Amino acid sequence: MKAKEWSVELYITEDGPDTVAHAVLISGDKKTTGRGQARRNPVDREVPEIGDELAVSRALADLAGRLQGLASKDIAQFAGPA
Repeated sequence: MKAKEWSVELYITEDGPDTVAHAVLISGDKKTTGRGQARRNPVDREVPEIGDELAVSRALADLAGRLQGLASKDIAQFAGPA
C-alpha cells in the first residue's frame, strides 16, 4: 500500500476586532489555499480564541470547497471513454 502525506499550515493574523486565517494544503509540489475571516462585535468581550476558531474553521471550509472544485475539474477531464 502506498502512503501519501499532505500537510496543512494555518496562519492567523489579528488586527483589532478582525481575525483572518489562511489554510495552506501542501500536497507534493502543489499548494492550495483557503481563507476565513471573523469579526468581533464591538460590544462583545475580547476573547481572541473565539475569533481564531471561527476564522480557522472558515478557512478550512473554504479549502475543502476549493479541493472539491479541483476534483470536479479532474473528473470532468478524465471521465468518459478512454
